Amino acid sequence: MSARDASSLSSDGPRTVPQWLAHNARERARLVGHRYKCRGIWREFNWAQIHDRTVGIAFGLLALGAKAGDTVMLIGENRPEIFWAEWAAMAIGAKTVTLYPDASEQELRYIATDSQAVCIFADDQEQVDKALPVAAGLDGLAHVVYWEPGGMQAYRDPALRSLEQMIESGAALRLAEPGRVDACIAAGQADDIALLAYTSGTTGNPKGVITTHRALLGCAEQFQKALQVEPHGEYLSYVPLSWITEQWVGVVMGMMLPLRVNFAERPDQVQEAIRELAVDVLFLGPRQWESLAAGVHTRMIDAGPVRQAMVKWGLGIGRAVHVARIEGREPPRWPRLLLPLAEMLVLGPLRDQLGLKRVRIAMTGGAATAPDVVRLFAAMGVRMRNIYGCSEYGLVSAHVGDSYDPESVGTPCVDATRMAGPLEYRITDEGELQLRAGLGFAGYWNRPDKTAEKFDGEWFRTGDAVSRTPAGALVYYDRLEHMSALTTGERYPKQYIEIRLRFSPYIKEVLVIGDARHGFVTALVNIDDVVFARWAEQRNLGFTTFTDLSQKPEVLTQIALEIAQVNARLPGNAKVRRFANLPKPLDADEGELTRTRKLKREFIEERYRALVDGLYTGLSTVDVAIPVKYQDGRSGVLAASVRIGDVDAEALEMQP
Repeated sequence: MSARDASSLSSDGPRTVPQWLAHNARERARLVGHRYKCRGIWREFNWAQIHDRTVGIAFGLLALGAKAGDTVMLIGENRPEIFWAEWAAMAIGAKTVTLYPDASEQELRYIATDSQAVCIFADDQEQVDKALPVAAGLDGLAHVVYWEPGGMQAYRDPALRSLEQMIESGAALRLAEPGRVDACIAAGQADDIALLAYTSGTTGNPKGVITTHRALLGCAEQFQKALQVEPHGEYLSYVPLSWITEQWVGVVMGMMLPLRVNFAERPDQVQEAIRELAVDVLFLGPRQWESLAAGVHTRMIDAGPVRQAMVKWGLGIGRAVHVARIEGREPPRWPRLLLPLAEMLVLGPLRDQLGLKRVRIAMTGGAATAPDVVRLFAAMGVRMRNIYGCSEYGLVSAHVGDSYDPESVGTPCVDATRMAGPLEYRITDEGELQLRAGLGFAGYWNRPDKTAEKFDGEWFRTGDAVSRTPAGALVYYDRLEHMSALTTGERYPKQYIEIRLRFSPYIKEVLVIGDARHGFVTALVNIDDVVFARWAEQRNLGFTTFTDLSQKPEVLTQIALEIAQVNARLPGNAKVRRFANLPKPLDADEGELTRTRKLKREFIEERYRALVDGLYTGLSTVDVAIPVKYQDGRSGVLAASVRIGDVDAEALEMQP
């Protein structure tokens, strides 16, 4: 880090996110901060331009009547405008709420009501169509602002305006009081509310976590120190801003270090953008890393036997050397000697195909990650690091240094930062991780009752079941409430099993079932139809729909084999004995997943109650009728006959 960058972290440095923006406009004016691919061309914005644009939006908000303490909502894909709009709201002392782009109108209405939003920034026509009915039905929510005009030429709603129209509406105020926004920024305090980060709502309605500027800046500093992120790296912003980790990394750390934050033209072009930019800092959720791993397997299915053998050989060399090193072991001599050849023939080209050729800092978080995923990318030469934290308390632990335990979520980040003192933690007799001091927890928005429930005296209850390795790293098992006991009284961690099953390229999602009513463990499996389609093609196995493919006897045999391989590493009480392939993909729009793709366990178990009962009553097939929503908005019912598979010791001998 340069002397100038280091001095910015001193005790008298910026106290809020907008103050960092003003700092960059003064000290890094010509430095490129954002790049966005538009119609195939990368457009660059330096910090002076970003600051000017943000201030223009802030004056537009003031002209519309927004003020300090108000709530401004944002929904859309990651683009420079969503960053600028968020910073503009913070600049005038307002707080922000960001929603996932695929949030439903019902979800938008609930959070707009709960947060008392006065304005919604909506990316495009799709988001505007959800926002306008919400604005029409809520007192105080008077404005909807968009920046992508496609398809909206005929819209005439008085609440609706473009971003350019909004900026123009504030131009007169900016001319009359040019220093007003700067004065608001200068008056900001570290403990002002910056945003409300809504929880995923796995067990009820989402709650708004009050997040201060102190918390955002402190977490960004923790990330930089723990992972040794260097300034001026290329970063691709892909994870939605509603995921608090992207606020810490892309929004705030990207400004503080700074990083060059890049935005793909469309979500389906993210992989292309990663490869084109050759990013050296990359944060993806576990599902995205698993998708990349599944893509490697899919390419292997399509490759001829010679190429398959070559890739297996190269990855074998990578495992023998790279995985040994991250696990703190000395690699054998021969693999070390063969590594340059493996790099030239296999590992380098493989990283290049995935867009990971220059990645130095690869991160994942937000949910548990299969250790085998970490090992797979390590074998390719990509040091993928787990980070663990929570919206309420910030960053808790991370994989740091040259060696770390892939089975863990890293070493606790307990050091003091410029914004707060050291973090303290303890593990209770029940195995719950509890936290104290550090950046602290400011509470849930308008929910003092729920805030009080999160404390055991002065200790914050994370609700996560963990253990500590001899080296001091944390091993995450599951939410404490999801740790289950069978009728035998034996306890086992459901999510611990699920993340290992999801490492299989054939399994996209899986829900492990078994509690005090049951004598053994079962699973509902959501197959990866893309991988299985290639697999079926290789075997000349015909199918019509997802439902038809999922119920093929050959597919059930393959899934039984995948489960048996995981069972071999589990204690007897935790082994999955029976399973069923779901006849449709799990869908967030149908309430089966959260927007972060976490399973809504109770909802899924109830929806598939007949299937769950069949798993425990010895049935071989179960007829189900599942309500579904189609992409055009229509509702219907999917009727299917679902086969139930058995997994036993002989499954390891099965051939797909």
